[in-house]
Amino acid sequence: MLDVERLQSDLPSHGLGEPLHFFQSIGSTNDHAMSLARDGAPHGTLVVAEEQTEGKGRFGRKWFTPPNSALAFSLLLRPEGIPIEAMGDLTALGALAVAEAIEGLGIEGQIKWPNDVMLIGQKVAGVLVEGSWIGDQLEHAILGIGINVRPESVPPKEEIDIPATCIDTAVGGRVDRHDLMLKVIEGAGKWLPQLGSPALINAWNQRLAYRDQAVIVKLSKHEIVGKLLGVGVGGRLQLMLNTGEIFEVAFGDVHLRPVDMKSKSAKLV
Repeated sequence: MLDVERLQSDLPSHGLGEPLHFFQSIGSTNDHAMSLARDGAPHGTLVVAEEQTEGKGRFGRKWFTPPNSALAFSLLLRPEGIPIEAMGDLTALGALAVAEAIEGLGIEGQIKWPNDVMLIGQKVAGVLVEGSWIGDQLEHAILGIGINVRPESVPPKEEIDIPATCIDTAVGGRVDRHDLMLKVIEGAGKWLPQLGSPALINAWNQRLAYRDQAVIVKLSKHEIVGKLLGVGVGGRLQLMLNTGEIFEVAFGDVHLRPVDMKSKSAKLV
């Protein structure tokens, strides 16, 4: 189990992690953090749970968080002067923080655009950012992070759309969840002042899964196949079509997966 007193003694980091709200079990850390935000909770507020019964993923999916086996936490952020298009950068910030923390364990993490962290082609973590806006400016954002740490935290195969793994399996040993969480929070605090910067985009591209490979992107009404070149300003995905045209996909409700270009159904459009 996570040691609450130990967490409190080691936080905040870069202004993140205080006050700390800890729960043995909760519906969703994101939902609770959003409620705290509406009540005026300060920037850096951290919500941590050992179990989520209604953990949230993208597209309304449920995020699997069994007791005492994963990391599930949400940070309340109140950065100033952040426009709507920066939501992609906030998601990248969380994914980068996870990837760098994993790298500190001696394993290489990759970011599957827009919000997953992968280990050897298997999903190990997800990031969910939810925001509240005043006009076109961000009032506050909730940065939710879920990480599979113990084998028990890996969802059943029938409940996932891509293969999943956990940190312990990847390193071949038992990882200290407390230390891992602190490293992720430290990374988030480090990158927060650099939202939209070339440094953040470069770090994202260095860890981008499927770069220079053929991928298929499912949009709301059609699919696009192309060579993944990287991400640009605002987290836009850049694809090269067979015409040589560069096509940009905005951050949003889209799906991405690698594609076998030898398949008869794979066509660059």
